[in-house]
Amino acid sequence: AWLKEDRDYHYTELLGRFFGLLYASHPSLSGAASKKKYTIPPPQLFREGNKRSIFANVADICKRMHRQPEHVIQFLFAELGTSGSVDGSGRLVIKGRYVQKQIENVLRRYIVEYVTCKTCKSPDTILTKDNRLFFMTCESCGSTRSVQAIKSGFQAVSSALSMRRSAHFGLG
Repeated sequence: AWLKEDRDYHYTELLGRFFGLLYASHPSLSGAASKKKYTIPPPQLFREGNKRSIFANVADICKRMHRQPEHVIQFLFAELGTSGSVDGSGRLVIKGRYVQKQIENVLRRYIVEYVTCKTCKSPDTILTKDNRLFFMTCESCGSTRSVQAIKSGFQAVSSALSMRRSAHFGLG
């Protein structure tokens, strides 16, 4: 019907026809309509005494991101500049007082750097370690990229040592 007509076609008309045929034969290309939203549960944070926070659902969040808990915990400690341990029931005990929003922000940064594909924005990725380098491979588009190793946090110098240094150099 299109070839036998004697009229000029508008660009938007042809473009609409093209995308209609494309999506009819390949529904997975339809973009936002088929994209699933990537959600993880909010971190459950509790206080234990004055100097410790408990991250109760760390194992569940790691499972949803398809990442090893050790890697996520190492990133959390480096970003927060603290340390901690995993207790017998799988909860993360963090030294220091933290609120849920702080942990959420660190998890968002982790997802951007170590979970989300930079090419297609898909969360369906696999993190592998080859020698000392980490590589992220996307299951959706097949792209592979190296990701940065987690850098350990800044270690503060004790106040007595810094006072001795400033006295020695005439700064204090």
